[in-house]
Amino acid sequence: MTETRVTFACGDLSLEGVSSVPEGKGPFAAVVVCHPHPLYGGTMDNNVVIAVCRAVSQTSIASLRFNFRGVGGSQGGHADGVDEQDDVAAALSFLGSMETVDQARIGLCGYSFGAGIALEVAARDEQVKALALVSPMLSHPSPIESYVKPKLLLWGSQDLALPAADLKSFTEGLPEPKQYKVIPGADHSWRGYEDKVAPRVAAFFTETLKPSAQA
Repeated sequence: MTETRVTFACGDLSLEGVSSVPEGKGPFAAVVVCHPHPLYGGTMDNNVVIAVCRAVSQTSIASLRFNFRGVGGSQGGHADGVDEQDDVAAALSFLGSMETVDQARIGLCGYSFGAGIALEVAARDEQVKALALVSPMLSHPSPIESYVKPKLLLWGSQDLALPAADLKSFTEGLPEPKQYKVIPGADHSWRGYEDKVAPRVAAFFTETLKPSAQA
């Protein structure tokens, strides 16, 4: 895997990120990974974000993790999850412009706050072929309830931020294709459980972004 620090434009702003390209000959399927809430310390160097990027690389999938506006070296300021949707759209466009990336096989992954932003973007962005949400804060109504592309939802059983009793009924009512899993023992931070969540995300994208799955 080759990691490269990159910058890309989002309107008048410059955002920073890290692209990861697996060994071998492309073009590769690729995934944008969105970090958790910046006001609570979330950055592109989050433990779950890095674990996911490394795991997908091992399955020959490229990735781009990036800092939302106002985080690290990314310009701008926090926008309560509204303008951050533009950040994700810009990251997807940048990833798709890379010569090593197959534009027909792009996925999107978000963790916590990043999952909510990723869902909003995926619901309207045709280039997103598959969506993985880690510890998403779901509510009703939600765009996920009408999202008909492949989707994966993962939670930890000790995640006190989520209404665990409602997860099963909520996810069973979602349209296919879907995968969901509550991983025993993990809380919202996933500390010590990175090796449980990241391989599941990688396996999902390996399945849904394979060449035969091109839209």
